[in-house]
Amino acid sequence: MSFLFVALGGAIGAMARYAISLIPVKTGFPVLTLITNIAGAILIGFIVGFTSNKDNISGNTVLFWKTGVCGGFTTFSTFSLEAFNLLDNRQYTLGGLYIVLSVVCCIFGILCGKRLAAVVKL
Repeated sequence: MSFLFVALGGAIGAMARYAISLIPVKTGFPVLTLITNIAGAILIGFIVGFTSNKDNISGNTVLFWKTGVCGGFTTFSTFSLEAFNLLDNRQYTLGGLYIVLSVVCCIFGILCGKRLAAVVKL
């Protein structure tokens, strides 16, 4: 049954990621992947913060959101390819900026999500 929850969440996350990729942005910088990864980091931070120390939330619900939705939504493999392509095309400044922003902003996003979960009382 756990696999079904992960699969359903993954489908929703993947569809959301695809929807974001359809936003018409004209830039050489992979801004949509960066935004997707930051949003995913905030979401997973919120989920972890919100579900910790709560016995009334099922493990399948956590799997649905954390492994399914966030796993299907975030785009680490796409990030890696885009970073590689920037560096391979000798766009070292853009590539380095993209890598640093992605890592720093996503770690900060997890912190923000966890703090947000601490204030939300559902």
